[in-house]
Amino acid sequence: MGRGGSRVAERRFTDYETLADLRYQLRRFQRVREIAARAAGVAPQQYQLLLQVKGLDGRGAATIGALAERLQISHHGVVQLVDRLARRHLIERRPGEDRREVVVRLRPPGETLLRRLAGYSIAELTTEGPRLVASLRRLLAQSTRRGTSSTRGRRKGRR
Repeated sequence: MGRGGSRVAERRFTDYETLADLRYQLRRFQRVREIAARAAGVAPQQYQLLLQVKGLDGRGAATIGALAERLQISHHGVVQLVDRLARRHLIERRPGEDRREVVVRLRPPGETLLRRLAGYSIAELTTEGPRLVASLRRLLAQSTRRGTSSTRGRRKGRR
């Protein structure tokens, strides 16, 4: 089989078009959120930190370590974000239960800012969300079909 045939076979197994669409939709949503955060006077990662602090409320302590995991950045990076937001009175630090941890909590100005930015996110998701969901569904359907057919092929080979 020539080069063109192998590309066709590869295309059947990996839908680059749908993967690219998904990444585009995610990046587009993220970029619009970044612009909104800057317009509200905070850096995009600061908005993400505020969102994660609120999102952890009632599910677990918003410790520096937990926030680093949720944001997928270093412990040191979270400390810098917390420092900047604390200076602006958007969050506060409190000692954790064992006094070794620091728990981050939103202050009223941080709650207000987050509520406004989250409202924009929800509004945008109502318009952009269907395209994102469509891309995810296509990828999931393909991976399910591919997983089922590859499992069948392996079972036949064993007999």
